[in-house]
Amino acid sequence: MTLVVRDYDEAIRFYVEGLGFTLVEDLPQGDKRWVVVSAGEGTSLLLAQADTGQQQARVGDQTGGRVGFFLNTDDFDRDHARMTAYGVYFREEPRDEVYGRVAVFEDLYGNRWDLLQPARA
Repeated sequence: MTLVVRDYDEAIRFYVEGLGFTLVEDLPQGDKRWVVVSAGEGTSLLLAQADTGQQQARVGDQTGGRVGFFLNTDDFDRDHARMTAYGVYFREEPRDEVYGRVAVFEDLYGNRWDLLQPARA
């Protein structure tokens, strides 16, 4: 999945330090970079720096204000505390739903995410 970002380095910092992703690749490609971060097995984001006015206008609003991304965790309280300490903005207090423990947060550009610990079956 591709996520349009304002700046490669600030996005890498946020996703790695703030959300706990791993930097998988950061390869120069002329005037662009191939930057991939991963939240775990099978889940990766290509961070693509906006370079046109149309792309810049979409930074932070790739899903029209809806939650468009989901970050699963096996320890909600641990990750919520770490992310909060980093300064990640949570739009709500954690809540328990039938499907698991969840809270909506925003990335550094305003895209909405769910931090989700799925309910055990």
